[in-house]
Amino acid sequence: MWFRSDLRIDDNPALSNAMQDGATAAVYFLTPEQWCKHDFSPARLSLMARQLDDLTEQLASLNVPIIIRKCADFSAVPAAMAELIVELGASKLYFNHEYEVNEMAMSRNVVKKVRQLTLQTVACHDQCMIEPGKIKTAQGECYKVYSAFKRAYIKAFDQYCRDYYPCPQPQSEIMLHSDKQALDIWLAELERDLVDWRSVWPAGRDAVQNQLNEFLQQAVSDYHEYRDIPSINGTSGLSAYIAVGAISVLECFRAARQLNHGEIDTGQQGPVSWINELIWRDFYRHLLIAFPDLCRHKPFKLDTDKLPWKKDRQLFERWCQGKTGYPLVDAAMRQLLQTGWMHNRLRMVTAMFLTKHLFIDWRWGERFFMQHLVDGDFASNNGGWQWSASTGVDAVPYFRIFNPTRQSERFDEDGSFIRRYVPELAHLSAKNIHQPSKEQAIQAGYPLPVVEHKVAVAQTKSWFADLTQQVS
Repeated sequence: MWFRSDLRIDDNPALSNAMQDGATAAVYFLTPEQWCKHDFSPARLSLMARQLDDLTEQLASLNVPIIIRKCADFSAVPAAMAELIVELGASKLYFNHEYEVNEMAMSRNVVKKVRQLTLQTVACHDQCMIEPGKIKTAQGECYKVYSAFKRAYIKAFDQYCRDYYPCPQPQSEIMLHSDKQALDIWLAELERDLVDWRSVWPAGRDAVQNQLNEFLQQAVSDYHEYRDIPSINGTSGLSAYIAVGAISVLECFRAARQLNHGEIDTGQQGPVSWINELIWRDFYRHLLIAFPDLCRHKPFKLDTDKLPWKKDRQLFERWCQGKTGYPLVDAAMRQLLQTGWMHNRLRMVTAMFLTKHLFIDWRWGERFFMQHLVDGDFASNNGGWQWSASTGVDAVPYFRIFNPTRQSERFDEDGSFIRRYVPELAHLSAKNIHQPSKEQAIQAGYPLPVVEHKVAVAQTKSWFADLTQQVS
């Protein structure tokens, strides 16, 4: 069983099928150079390493040994896999699909190498509840609008949803010991990091299940009301664990559906709203298969590359550091830098600010998020950025641009979130904290706005309008 972004024993299709087939051993390849190329954040790497360490214990409870080896990047994995298969005398390779271009290429190369040894490979679908390509329009194409995709998805769910796999029963002990020396060395290297992500993002099967249960018991019923309020713990807090595969989307979906008495799109608003977000995640993955150029830094709307995106490094750094002079934007960016996570509403606010106010290339922001997010997930991150920049499938219309001050007044009404992450403004009233006067900002040592909202928005609309005329 070849583990990748599926670091769990519960609802793991490949692991369950492998163990049902016969005596099973597990393998995992550390690929640090590849992760660097893919901009994995220190927070995510720390969580991955600790979750993998916990996985070795969970596998031990099933009598499944795991061999962990280090490869420079994906290109080295096929040969390393073949060598290990020969060493172990394995007869078959099981793994779960991944849908990004580089990951898919590695899978194909591994399969090709293994089949040269005249061995069978079995690939399972795991990351999506419904296999990409199953949900199509009447014309046989991938849906490009989420609302239409969701309607078709819900209608076909019970027919096409993949099977759920409970934790397998332990197998008989086999004459093979786990080898996790490479992981132990990596963990020691990560421990030298200045930030202790262990306390912020605990890993392990128990931690993940506790997080799910706490959300279901305390927050999911009000999810539709509080999910947009950043000062409240109104979200599930599971995105990081889903990203590394510590829990499956299907398990989350089943839990929400059970709480909603078996319904998907009717019933309690909280669970239905959360289910909606889980389907969004599948939507973005289905798009990767239909439009692989999304993985190659291309916008879905190719003409948007003709827009005069700025390459202003100084402006970009002001945004990165949370020093734009717009309190909600700055609080969100500082939350990201301090915790490795950002509230979903604020991801849209900050992304739209970078692309629509500063008019800086969305790919700069997309990469910065991946470099810092503990839940950095290519499909969701790319989809969110292209939505905000009006370059993607089902993107927000270019003339709809969030006013960061209005967003602040609406979703952080009393300024609690801003006070937490922009403490220099904590003394301001709820009325003034969303947009301090020049005098208030100078007195607090807070930067003045880098752009004027109305001027920036008018310029952005003009550029998009000009492009629309050129295309038509």
